[in-house]
Amino acid sequence: MRIFPILTAILVAAVIYLFVFQRDVLLSFGTDESEMPQMAAQPAPAAAPDQNSAPMVSVAVLPSTAQNVDSAVTVRGETRATRQVDLRAETNGRVISQPLRKGATVRADQPMCEIDPGTRGMSLAEAEARLAESRARVPEAEARVIEAKARLDEALINDRAAEKLSRDGFASEARVASTTAATQTARAGVAAAQSGLQSTLAGIQSAEAAVALAEKEISRLIIHASFDGILETDTAELGSLLQPGGLCATVLQLDPIKLVGFVPEMAVQHVKFGAAAEARLVDGRRILGEVSFISRSADKVTRTFQIEVTVPNEDLSISAGQTADITISAQGTLAHLLPGSALTLNDSGTLGLRVLGAENTVRFVPVTLIRDTVKGVWVAGLPREADVIVVGQEFVTDGVIVNPTYTEAAQ
Repeated sequence: MRIFPILTAILVAAVIYLFVFQRDVLLSFGTDESEMPQMAAQPAPAAAPDQNSAPMVSVAVLPSTAQNVDSAVTVRGETRATRQVDLRAETNGRVISQPLRKGATVRADQPMCEIDPGTRGMSLAEAEARLAESRARVPEAEARVIEAKARLDEALINDRAAEKLSRDGFASEARVASTTAATQTARAGVAAAQSGLQSTLAGIQSAEAAVALAEKEISRLIIHASFDGILETDTAELGSLLQPGGLCATVLQLDPIKLVGFVPEMAVQHVKFGAAAEARLVDGRRILGEVSFISRSADKVTRTFQIEVTVPNEDLSISAGQTADITISAQGTLAHLLPGSALTLNDSGTLGLRVLGAENTVRFVPVTLIRDTVKGVWVAGLPREADVIVVGQEFVTDGVIVNPTYTEAAQ
C-alpha cells in the first residue's frame, strides 16, 4: 500500500530535476532541427552589448500646459460677534429698574440697569454747600491780604522817615528801632494774610473735588449700553443687589459680523488685507465679505495665523458661533493640473516632478503644491509646456534616457 506514494515522490523529483537542470533539453525536445541554427545564432549579438542598444525603461508621459488658476485659500472657521461687552456695576446698591429680556435690541446709551441712589443726593448737596462756604471766604481772605499790605506800606514810610530824621539828629535811635520793628511785624502780617488766602483757595479745590466725586457716584447709578446691539442675557432683576463688578447684562454687536479662521504658514503669504472672501455656512448659505485682519504672530502650537473677515449682517440672520468654510481669493498664478501620484521626492527630500527633456532625457523639477482637488493637484514651478512622467518616475533618475509612451489626462 505504501509503494504508490514512494513512486509518486520519485516521479515528482525526476520532473523537478528535468525542469531545473535539463531545461534546454526539454525546450529543444520536439523542435525542428532546421530552426536550431537560428535559435543558436540569436544570442550572438548580445555577446558584445552596446550602450545604445541597451534596453531602455518605458515610462508614461503626460503632456501638460500651464493654466492661470485662482490660488484661493480655504480655511474652516467660525462666526464671532464684532463686539461683546459685559456691562458691570461700578457702585453698590439695589436695582430699581424693570429688567430687559435677552434677545432684545438695544441702542447706544440706552439705560440697562438703574440703582437706588440712597443718600448719594444728600452727599452731593453737602459737598456743594461746603464749596459755596469755601468760595464765600475768599473775599474776606483777600481783604486781609490788602489790609496787611497797607500796614506794611505805612510801616515802611515811618521807617524811612525815622532813619532820615536820625541822620539829621532830630530822632533818637529808639524811635528808629521801633519803626523797624513795626515794619517787620507788617511783613509778617502780609505773609499770614497770604497764607490764609491760599488755605481758602485750597479749601475751594477740595470742595470742588468732593462735588465732582458725588456727581460721579450718582452718574454710576444708571448703567448704559456701550453700542447698538442685542442682549445676550437678561438685565439684572428688579430688587437684586449689585456690588461693584456685578453683572448687569451682556451685549453683542452682530452687524457687521466677523468670520475667524486660522491659515497655515505656507498659505498666509497669499492672503492680503482687503481681499474678497466667501464663506459657506453649515445650512448652505453663502455670504460675502473682505479680509479685515491678518495676524502677524503665529500660534505657538499650531503654527497658524489668525485671519478675520468682516461680513454685513443687517438682518442679524447670522449668529455668533456658527461654523463656516471660508474661501479667500488670492492672486492667480500659472499652474499645471496633474495626478497626485506623479509627485515624487529627490535624494534631498525636495518635492517635485520628473519631466522629459531633450532626446528623451529625464530631468527632476522642484514644484510647489498650490491646491489639492478631486481631479488632481495644482502645482507651480514647471515651464508653461512640460512633458511630465506620470508612470515609472520612481524607476529613473536625472540624465537617464527612457522610452516614452504619451498618454492623455483622464477626464
